Amino acid sequence: MVIYNQSDFNKGTFILVGIPGLEKFHVWIGIPFFIIYIVAVLGNCILLYLITVERSLHEPMFYFLSMLAMTDLILSTAGVPKTLSIFWLEDRTITFTGCLTQMFFLHYSFVLDSAILMAMAFDRYVAVCSPLRYTTILTPKTIVKIVVGISFRSFCIIFPVMFLLKRLPYCKTNIIPHTYCEHIGVARLACADISINIWYGFCVPIMTVISDVVLIAISYTLILCAVFRLPSQDARQKALGTCGSHVCVILMFYTPAFFSILAHRFGHNVSRTFHIMFANLYIVIPPALNPIVYGVKTKQIRDKLIHLFSSNGRK
Repeated sequence: MVIYNQSDFNKGTFILVGIPGLEKFHVWIGIPFFIIYIVAVLGNCILLYLITVERSLHEPMFYFLSMLAMTDLILSTAGVPKTLSIFWLEDRTITFTGCLTQMFFLHYSFVLDSAILMAMAFDRYVAVCSPLRYTTILTPKTIVKIVVGISFRSFCIIFPVMFLLKRLPYCKTNIIPHTYCEHIGVARLACADISINIWYGFCVPIMTVISDVVLIAISYTLILCAVFRLPSQDARQKALGTCGSHVCVILMFYTPAFFSILAHRFGHNVSRTFHIMFANLYIVIPPALNPIVYGVKTKQIRDKLIHLFSSNGRK
C-alpha cells in the first residue's frame, strides 16, 4: 500500500492513486489495458481509413460510424495513457487544469457516444421503414446538421461541469482514489456544499442518456413493426441484418454504463476496487470491440477489410 503525505496540500495538483487495494499489481494490470488500448486505436483508425478512402462507404450509416470511431478514440485516449503512466511509471500527479481537461473529454465523449448511437438508430429506422426516401431524407446537409446538433448538445451538457468544479474551494485532501478524474470524485474533495454538483452531475447527463435510450427503443420498435410486415423471410432477415451490428454496439455501450451507474448509486456493498476497475474497463473495451463488431457483422466493411489485407499480403 502506497502512503501519501497529505500535509503538503497543493490546490493546483491532485494525486491519482490508481486502483486502491491493487497497487502492487498495477504493473501487471497495465499489460492487458495496454493491449486492449492498442486494439482500440488500430481498429478505429483502420475503420476511419476505410470509410475515408472507399467511395462505396460514403453513406450516412458510415458517416455516423466514422464519428463513433473518432469519439471512441477520444474516450479511450483521454483515460488510458494517464492510467498506464500511473501503473508503470508511478506518475500519479495531475494539475487541476489537466484534471478538468481529462474529465471534460471523458464525460463529453460518453454523452456524445450516446447521441451518435441515437442518430444511428434513426438512420436504421429510415433505411428499413422508408428505404425509397433514404437518400432524400438523409442528405449530406441533414447529416451535417445532425452531427453539429448532437456535438453541440453534448458540449452544452458537459461544459457547465467545469464551472461547477472551479467555483469550489479545495482544502481537504488532494488524493483521488481513482485512475482518472471524474466529476463527482473531484467535487467530493471540496470543503463546501456540493449538492448542486451532485444534482447536476447525476440528473442532467443521466436524463440525457435515458432520453437517447427511449428514442432508440422507439426507433427499433418501429423497425420491428415494419420488418414483421415484410412478405418474405429473406426480406425480414436482410432488414434485420442491417441492424445487427448496431444493436450489438448499443448493448455493449448501455448495459455496462447503466450497471455502473446503478452500482455506484445503490451498490453500497460493492467494493471501491470493483467500481474503479469496472470504470477503467468501460473506457477501453467498448472502443476496442466496436470496430471488431462492425468489421465482422457489416458485409461492406468486412469485404473492404479482406480486400485491404489481401492486397497488402500480395505486395
